[in-house]
Amino acid sequence: MKNKSTLVMLAGLAVVLLFITSCSKEDNLPIKEGIQRSELILTEVTGEGVSAHGDHFHGLDGGVEGESQTIKFDENGVAISGGHLHLDPHAIYKVALKAWDHTGKEVQDDFIANKSTADNYKAFLVGGNFTLNTATDDESGAIFQPREKTYADGTEVSGATETTGVLSYLTVGHTNEGATKEVTYVIRKLNAGEKAKITRNDWQTETKFAGENVLTLTFEVHAEEEHNH
Repeated sequence: MKNKSTLVMLAGLAVVLLFITSCSKEDNLPIKEGIQRSELILTEVTGEGVSAHGDHFHGLDGGVEGESQTIKFDENGVAISGGHLHLDPHAIYKVALKAWDHTGKEVQDDFIANKSTADNYKAFLVGGNFTLNTATDDESGAIFQPREKTYADGTEVSGATETTGVLSYLTVGHTNEGATKEVTYVIRKLNAGEKAKITRNDWQTETKFAGENVLTLTFEVHAEEEHNH
């Protein structure tokens, strides 16, 4: 009888430990119920002093926002609207992520809730075989620059490696003009300590982002000057 009582107690303890462990894992996830739909909003930024240089941009804080293009994605990251973009290769675009959970709540800022949370996540682009701007002699290549200035809790983002990419800027560059490119925007939960190793030029090198995908959004980019198609 005593042995039976002990077994019951041990079984009960195992259930409690499993519940605690499961809750602990859930609490570490930025989006507990998963992303049900999302958008990428690309807005052209112009103005005096707004320019691309090396692996980054100048003058964005004083830039003027113009026309926007929105891509809408389902829960699987499949584009259901606006999935074929026509971009000016010389233009600079602000790329803003919006995402919603099953309740309709916006959750993109959960990735950058604070520094300790954001240290686990990074956005990058794969596909397209872009020639990077730093690989050109005439500043005619592509730049993708994550560029949040504050976390969702209002504290300052300090340094290029701390940015996440919920807010980014993109230029395709004249060198990459022409054929349609299939591109995937990825947010990945990184292995511990990996984010600090990622530089601005790594955004096309998926192996630099050791971890597990949280969000993948696939779309097409056709860059051609003056939108002549």
